[in-house]
Amino acid sequence: QVQLVESGGGLVQPGGSLRLSCAASGFTFSSYVMRWYRQAAGKEREFVARINTSTGSSTNYADSVKGRFTISRDNAKNTVTLQMNGLKPEDTAVYYCNALGLRRNYWGQGTQVTVSS
Repeated sequence: QVQLVESGGGLVQPGGSLRLSCAASGFTFSSYVMRWYRQAAGKEREFVARINTSTGSSTNYADSVKGRFTISRDNAKNTVTLQMNGLKPEDTAVYYCNALGLRRNYWGQGTQVTVSS
């Protein structure tokens, strides 16, 4: 069955870094656009970053994370990562991995990221 399993979340001080990973299985990973979303407590889920299919040569970022976060994918390992640098308290949220296909849209269970001193 389809699985998206996020890992790498945790507690970090402001200015620190975290690397989130999402391991995918059960579908043709290279054919799916991969995205990261996040949801802070009491707020709606919001887009963070996107990487296109295949070579992953095209990426997009929310303005709030541009220049600090980097999304990448490894189609051989069926993984997508989100490198997060210069973390701020407002980055605190549950981060979700998403796989978007022509007819399917899959979500992971999320991983908590807390930025606090």
